[in-house]
Amino acid sequence: MPFAVYLLGLAVFAQGTSEFMLSGLVPGIARDLHVSIPDAGLLTSAFAVGMVVGAPLMAVLSLRWSRRFALLGFLVTFLIAHVVGAVTTSYGVLFGTRVVAALANAGFLAVAMATAMSLAPPNAKARATSVLLGGVTIACVAGVPGGALLGELWGWRSAFWAVAAALLPAVVAVLRSVPSGAPDSAGTSARGELRALRRPRLLVLLVLGGLVNGATFCTFTYLAPLLTGETGIGSSWMPLMLALFGLGSFAGVTISGRVADVRPVRLLTVGGVALAAGWAVFAVTAGALVPAIVLVFVQGTLSFAVGSTLVSQVLYAATGAPTLAGGFATAALNMGAAVGPWAGGVAIGAGLGLRSPLWVSALLVAAALVLYLGNRYFVWVASRMT
Repeated sequence: MPFAVYLLGLAVFAQGTSEFMLSGLVPGIARDLHVSIPDAGLLTSAFAVGMVVGAPLMAVLSLRWSRRFALLGFLVTFLIAHVVGAVTTSYGVLFGTRVVAALANAGFLAVAMATAMSLAPPNAKARATSVLLGGVTIACVAGVPGGALLGELWGWRSAFWAVAAALLPAVVAVLRSVPSGAPDSAGTSARGELRALRRPRLLVLLVLGGLVNGATFCTFTYLAPLLTGETGIGSSWMPLMLALFGLGSFAGVTISGRVADVRPVRLLTVGGVALAAGWAVFAVTAGALVPAIVLVFVQGTLSFAVGSTLVSQVLYAATGAPTLAGGFATAALNMGAAVGPWAGGVAIGAGLGLRSPLWVSALLVAAALVLYLGNRYFVWVASRMT
C-alpha cells in the first residue's frame, strides 16, 4: 500500500478526534460560554448534520479541482475553524465553526477515498478503505478520553488547539505525498457521476451502510448508561469500556482490509448474521458483567468489519463515480449515525428500558440482512432468466 494512503489515514485520525472528543468537553463549554448542557450538546448535532449535507456537496464542488488542492483546501479550512473555535467567546461563532469543520471534514473524506482508490493497487480497495477508516477508529479510542483529559487539565480550548496542531503534519504530508496535476475527474461531470450512482446495486449498498452504522451508533450512544444502569459497571470505568469498543472497531477494519478484497460476500453474510445475533445476545445478557465486556469488543469488531466492507464495495461498484461515491458513502454512514441514536432514544423514551437500543440495533442489522440477501436473490433470478 503506498505510504501516501497511510498519511491520509493520519489526517482522518486528526479530524475524527475532533468529532469524538466533544462528548467529553460539553460541561466545560457550557460553563465557559454560559449556555445550557443541551445547547452545548447541539455542537455535536451541528457536526453530524454538516457531515451528512457536506459529503455529497463538497464532493461535487471539488470535482474540477486537483486532489492535492482539494485535500489541502479542506484540511486548512478545518484547521482554521479549530483555531477560531479555540479563541472565540461566542457560542454562535463556535457553533458556526463546527458546521464549517464538518463540511471540510466531509469534503476531505470524499476526496481522500477517491485518492486512496487511485493510489492503491486495483484489487486492494478494501485495504485502502480500512486504512482510512482505521484513522476514525483510532480517533474513537483516543478522542473521548484524550479530549476529556485535556479539558480537565487545561480547559476545553486546549483540545481544539491540540487538533489544530495535529493537522499541521497532515498538511505537510499531503503537500509532499499526494500527486498534483489535473483533476482525475477530467472528462466527467457531476451529472455523469450522479447517473452512475443511480445503479440499483450502489443504492442498495448505500442503504445497507446507513442501516449498519445506524445500529452501531444506536448502541454506542447509550453504552455508558446501559453499562452503568444494567451491568453495574462503575462510571469511572466508562472511558476504558469506550476504548475497548474502539479497539474492537480497529480490529474490525483491519479484518475487512485483509478479507473484503477477496471474500466480501462471505464476510457480509457471516458477519452480518453474527452482528445481528450479537446485538440480541447483548440485550439478553446485559445484566452480566463478563458477557457485557466481551460483547462490547466483539460487537465493535463486527460492526466495523461489516461497515468497512460495505464502503469498499460501494467504491468497487462506483467505477463511473470515483469522487461522488466517497461523498455519498460518507453521507450514508453519517445519516445512520444520526438516525440510529434517535431511534434508540425513542425506544428508551417509550419506557422500554436501557436495553432497548440493543434490540433496535439488532432490528436494523436484521433489516440490512433481509435487504442484502433479497437483493442477491433477485440478481441471481434475473441472471438465470437471461
